Amino acid sequence: MVKSKKVHLQFFAFTLFLLSWHPIKPVRGEGVEEIEYDYRQGSLFGAVEEIEYNYRQGSLFGAVEELEYDYRQGSPKGPEHWGELNEELEECKDGKLQSPIDLLDSNARKAISRVDDLNMSYKPSKATMKHEHHAISIQWEGDAGSIQINGTDYLLKRCHWHRSSEHFISGRRFLFLFASLFVKSKILQICLNRVLFISYDLELHMVHQSQNNDVAVVAFLYQSGNPDPFLSKISNDVYSLSGTKEARLGVIDPSLIKWPSSRFFRYMGSLTTPPCTEGVIWSVNEEVHSVSKEQLGLIEQVDHGMNARPLQPLNNRDITLFGPQ
Repeated sequence: MVKSKKVHLQFFAFTLFLLSWHPIKPVRGEGVEEIEYDYRQGSLFGAVEEIEYNYRQGSLFGAVEELEYDYRQGSPKGPEHWGELNEELEECKDGKLQSPIDLLDSNARKAISRVDDLNMSYKPSKATMKHEHHAISIQWEGDAGSIQINGTDYLLKRCHWHRSSEHFISGRRFLFLFASLFVKSKILQICLNRVLFISYDLELHMVHQSQNNDVAVVAFLYQSGNPDPFLSKISNDVYSLSGTKEARLGVIDPSLIKWPSSRFFRYMGSLTTPPCTEGVIWSVNEEVHSVSKEQLGLIEQVDHGMNARPLQPLNNRDITLFGPQ
């Protein structure tokens, strides 16, 4: 018993030494199969055939030729090489306002929320679920409502999930798995959680577009726990995507995706997938949703692994944390 406690304390002390000695880079999952995307001219969120995306010429995203990229660490088509795959994707490596980022509370300017900062008005509309290789997405076919930011309306077009989370909140991802495997003491695991920062398991993006083709994304982070009610409602449809490319959902109310908190981070960033175009307004809810292990397993079964882009440099960007008085 004494020996076991001694080993735990030694592991804890060694971990603190590593944290103070050298910053730990975020770690992403591997083993994701190559992903094919087809970007062609047309409307930004128009009809999608299988895994084809249509981007309006001259819009924020521009026209991107057919290309292949993946999320595998060390792959020649992985995130660190996206900007080298095609001249249209150079912003992935040269951009200065790239997403995702670590949203540090200490770096954020605090502001009291006003109605103009983020006003949501969603309504039920017919939707289709699609498996676009890189993610499971829901595309609303009609008017599913909008958000309003500083007087500009952004219509809801789609939502999709990333496994694991792309944004971090006041922390960095660490090899928590190793702590779970080698540290048997529950009390010590809790201490390590607080010191090493628990990683988030999932991230949901609700993508909106204005009449001028500007894009605003509302993001929610998830951590393993109780089932997510929205995913529970569509779980059978997610399961059906294992053998097909899309599933008609009927009428889906996007307001079923609940905001757990009125506090959110706001910053200017980019798409987190090629072409990594900048100019995207990000609103990331501060409080974390919960998602069950079974729901995470179902998403992994369809997506075949992780599909999260690594953190990008902040480059002295302004981050604002909005909240009630």
